[in-house]
Amino acid sequence: MWSDHLEYKVRAITTSLDYYEVRGIVWSDHTLKESFIMRIALFATCIVDAMYPETAKSTVKILERLGHEVIFPKAQACCGQMHMNSGYMPEALPVVENHINAFDTEDYDVAVAPSGSCVASVKHQHPFLAERLGKPELKERAVAVGKRTYELSQLLVDVLGITNAAEQLGSYFPQTITYHPSCHGMRSLKLGDRQLDLLKTVGGITVNELPEADQCCGFGGTFSIKNSDVSTAMLEDKMKNICSTGASACAGGDASCLMHIGGGLSRTGAKPKTLHLADILASTMEETVSL
Repeated sequence: MWSDHLEYKVRAITTSLDYYEVRGIVWSDHTLKESFIMRIALFATCIVDAMYPETAKSTVKILERLGHEVIFPKAQACCGQMHMNSGYMPEALPVVENHINAFDTEDYDVAVAPSGSCVASVKHQHPFLAERLGKPELKERAVAVGKRTYELSQLLVDVLGITNAAEQLGSYFPQTITYHPSCHGMRSLKLGDRQLDLLKTVGGITVNELPEADQCCGFGGTFSIKNSDVSTAMLEDKMKNICSTGASACAGGDASCLMHIGGGLSRTGAKPKTLHLADILASTMEETVSL
């Protein structure tokens, strides 16, 4: 059954996701459907909440611009990715349990986060942790939450059918940018070109290709602390490639990467800034984000 708060309007989208199947609706990849208004839970993530709150606001702006209702589960906190990546599995358990308790509700239809790495953790690490610690019921709940959780570009492209940011979102950003794809986005979520394709359709934008774009920026959470020499070398390569594009900004979908890259660029006095995908998509001709 659909939630009572869903309404239908006229806009064509295409998808076939578990989100619909669990509600007894099965659509083929090319079925033309009426659009809908969803209640979407925002999973803000730690770094966005602490360092880039405007990116969370941009995510809300985009979704509300499309007519959807955005809610914020107040019990949410860290997803535990840092703990698990560092090998602290038992210590991560209460953090993971808190996330599952916060998002395993019927109060929303899908959850979205402006972070590939955190969504990858929810989808993959949470069920793995529950299984490893012998908690089958928690694993089942973790899988259910993971199926309803999307990275921003996944939600926009796969669920909401956004293929042209300028036409469908009103996005406008008259700057030259380059784009850094995050490791978790590419490898764990297999986002492909979703983020890049959206950026290329923003009004007024010029996107210059980033050399060796698929190379890690060197952050990796605690990796950048425990292996600082290697991390710094990787960051230097990434910054050199960014500066070679002549772009005024480097865009990305993971705030952790942008924090790492942006910090390096700032310390060296390099001109390019860093900007999240959500901030660019939320930018309009009337309200253009500044660098």
